[in-house]
Amino acid sequence: MDEKLKVYDDKMTKTINNLGSELAAIRAGRANPHVLDKLTVDYYGVPTPIQQAANISVPEARMIQIQPWEKSMLKEIEKAILMSDIGINPTNDGTVVRLMFPELTEERRKELVKDVKKKGEAAKVAIRNIRRDGNDAFKKLKGTEISEDGIKDLEDSLQKLTDKYIAEVDKAVEAKSKEVLTV
Repeated sequence: MDEKLKVYDDKMTKTINNLGSELAAIRAGRANPHVLDKLTVDYYGVPTPIQQAANISVPEARMIQIQPWEKSMLKEIEKAILMSDIGINPTNDGTVVRLMFPELTEERRKELVKDVKKKGEAAKVAIRNIRRDGNDAFKKLKGTEISEDGIKDLEDSLQKLTDKYIAEVDKAVEAKSKEVLTV
């Protein structure tokens, strides 16, 4: 792959990875520990991801259990979950924090699918913006050591890359939508 294209390929890959982590945080009917990925707790004055302050397990299909390494962290973890946008009230029994995921209603599933599609659309826009930046950069190469045909080839290759990544976005959105709609 041409060095000039590599930059845009890397940016598009980052966009896909970002979409993947955003989609992982959307909860379907089952308990998914990734909903906690963006949450941090105050651990001795340092914002720390929950995964680094506690053991997280999924003992049942619709329950996440969070067992902190230190009992003093229970309140902090509970507070972080309450302040987040997860939308689930934690229960604390003095040793572990449990999150019970309710069965999703049909209406809520449809809302989640809309959200998934919106995130997918945002990723496509980001990929198209990267393509536009690339094409602009290639047009500025006119009159340098690269021929008109060379610039055209770069633009064609960038378009193929764009098409490939847009297809990946569509596939990810389709898979997540299917997961959310599965009862």
